[in-house]
Amino acid sequence: MNASQDTIYAQASEHISDFQFDSRVAGVFSDMIRRSVPGYTQIINTIGDFADRFVKPNTQVYDLGCSLGAATLSIRRQIQGRDCRIVAVDNSESMVVRCQENLNAYVSDTEVELICGDIRDIDIENASLVVLNFTLQFLPPEDRDALIAKIYQGLNPGGLLVLSEKIRFDDAPIQSVLEELHLDFKRANGYSELEISQKRSALENVMKPDTLSTHQQRLTHQGFSHFSTWFQCFNFASMVAIK
Repeated sequence: MNASQDTIYAQASEHISDFQFDSRVAGVFSDMIRRSVPGYTQIINTIGDFADRFVKPNTQVYDLGCSLGAATLSIRRQIQGRDCRIVAVDNSESMVVRCQENLNAYVSDTEVELICGDIRDIDIENASLVVLNFTLQFLPPEDRDALIAKIYQGLNPGGLLVLSEKIRFDDAPIQSVLEELHLDFKRANGYSELEISQKRSALENVMKPDTLSTHQQRLTHQGFSHFSTWFQCFNFASMVAIK
């Protein structure tokens, strides 16, 4: 999966459109997320480790908001021979096309059904693992409870939800210092002040992060009895919840 360099916001623009997962983003997404999300590779690798422990034979796995298929590939490497099916869903046709190319590059006996569609419309059934890897934050806040409820209902007892998100903090000084550390991370990875500023403007109306406590309350309210944050770096976190 060779990645082109992300230069989408490198040139000054008078009008910054809302961020979209279009063909431009799909073409540089691997580079973009590596340089923007601290710990992303660790998260992807650990999703595979969770799959090894939680995915049961003859069940289904869902990767909701699969983008280029990194989590799906990580899962698939760990569950061969279990007669499982992975359902990978993304609403960006450009992402789905590139995801299929990435899936085709590796041989596996695990079926992947790749769907271009809205994750809110997907039926969740006989699931031992569901992954929302930096996906929920792009849904309208009023739709998030319903999706988590659907996931809970479709998970088998003992099934796992992995939820990775950018998070915000109610404590203003904590929010400020961790946000600044994240910006330093992006600067260290070669993003200019112009790129950082313009991408922030593009995401402003599209991505609405929750606090960790909001995530925990939502998951508990929908019925999950076990919850923990397993990874956090600055204002990015990955959580697990067991049914």
